[in-house]
Amino acid sequence: MPDPITADELPSLFTAFAARSHVVLAVSGGADSTAMMLLATRWREAHPGTRLTVVTVDHALRPESAAECATVVRQAEILGLPCLVRRWSGPKPASRLQESARAARYALLAEAAVGISADAIATAHTLDDQAETVLMRLLHGSSVDGLAAMRPESLRNGLAHLRPLLGVPKARLVATLEAESIAWIEDPSNRNSHFERVRLRHLLTELAPLGLDSRRLALLAERAGRSADALEAIAAADFARAFRQEGAEGVLDGSVYRAAPAEIRLRLLERAIDHIRPDEAGKPYGLRLERLETLAQALDAALPAGRARQWSLGGALVRLARDGDIHVATEPPRRRGQVKNKM
Repeated sequence: MPDPITADELPSLFTAFAARSHVVLAVSGGADSTAMMLLATRWREAHPGTRLTVVTVDHALRPESAAECATVVRQAEILGLPCLVRRWSGPKPASRLQESARAARYALLAEAAVGISADAIATAHTLDDQAETVLMRLLHGSSVDGLAAMRPESLRNGLAHLRPLLGVPKARLVATLEAESIAWIEDPSNRNSHFERVRLRHLLTELAPLGLDSRRLALLAERAGRSADALEAIAAADFARAFRQEGAEGVLDGSVYRAAPAEIRLRLLERAIDHIRPDEAGKPYGLRLERLETLAQALDAALPAGRARQWSLGGALVRLARDGDIHVATEPPRRRGQVKNKM
């Protein structure tokens, strides 16, 4: 039986909370988030300067969801925490339901956080969640950035996104609740093999005896994160040298671009496009890697010919000038979807 989380572990788990004035705890009522709420409350006893507010989201996908949110409210009240309920209203998509629910949940959490002047949101992602994410990214052919998976602290919707339990196995959180005789809610979707993450969870149990367990996959994420950070630092320095604004266009210096390694060229292109393209093009979610790679390959093939060429990607027009510089501009609405060399 795994050991419960002890009081001695709380300072290291919640280090990032100490730098925040007001943290929203995203609590669904499941074991992970219920344990986070309990542990954060105990941590705050020694750090009264940080306010905590619980926010629970009713996705309105099951008849029980409203009652489950009411359970979270009662649990928060017992711990002395204020709790807000937010509801995902409107029609629900027929496909990619989990992804849509996730996006709606984060939007509602951010809205609630802004409304109460919180400066961070905390979610209860665990070591097991990290391993599942890495495995999912591996199967999808992600880059080193994708393999870095979730970070203990990141930025989302202009707010700090904290994951204090990312290094903690779920079994220890369950043991913590059981030791306190605290109940939690079991979401039936966590057992539905229709969802990819559930299938990967089962796969992990088969891989663990071979040595590919949650800790090994989380270690891969940590090492990939270091590599991704190093590559981003190099790309940022090259971008500062290579990019200039010319009216409504951004221009990448062709000589700097050509001299960069292939991975850095991809990052330079992505930065230039993100600098120019409008938010409605899906900017918060980044460009699809395979399309960015296709654009980079087309540029590599066209550069030696010294001829002007143009492509469309992510709401931006990318134009190779005869002098080798790469011009990036917002794609006019009337031309979107009609450019010959659309990526």
